Amino acid sequence: MREAFVSRKTKETDIELSINIDGKGSSDINTGIGFFDHMLSGFAKHGFFDLKLNCEGDLNVDGHHSVEDCGIVLGQAIKEAIGDKAGLKRYGYFILPMDDALILCAVDLCGRPYFSYDLNVKEERIGEFESVLAKEFFYAVSYSAGMNLHIKQISGDNGHHILEAAFKAFGKALDMATSTDPRVEGVLSTKGAL
Repeated sequence: MREAFVSRKTKETDIELSINIDGKGSSDINTGIGFFDHMLSGFAKHGFFDLKLNCEGDLNVDGHHSVEDCGIVLGQAIKEAIGDKAGLKRYGYFILPMDDALILCAVDLCGRPYFSYDLNVKEERIGEFESVLAKEFFYAVSYSAGMNLHIKQISGDNGHHILEAAFKAFGKALDMATSTDPRVEGVLSTKGAL
């Protein structure tokens, strides 16, 4: 089983997260930010990852530390769970429609962090979630996991739909990238290493 458990405690957050890459999409998430919980549940469900996450953060300040640190911990857990990447497809992509929104997500589990984000969310807040924090979350995941991550908005006006489509597209793309292929011997690289 490709599983990982990561905990991280700072003066700003106390986080425990477990992930099973080969799960069925179940989730138990509590960050104290309802919309963020909803986004992470969608990521898990559509990526078929079993995800448990509990975050106690300094929400009296704002949601920034909680959202960013959850991204750091999730990235670390993904990196740990996929291990040496032997047999992985490595690349994953998905174009996900959600009503007016159409979002592209592409992933490369190459070990080199790179992040490109092109979403235009007009709403400053969706529920208690500050929309700008989505970028911080995905950035933290990409850098702590060591992955290329590209998220691009093709169309969309409704901020809820845009962000939800992005989280679900990321789940679908990561599911593809972490899938195995019996034709892959070792890692999928002409260099022989990732």
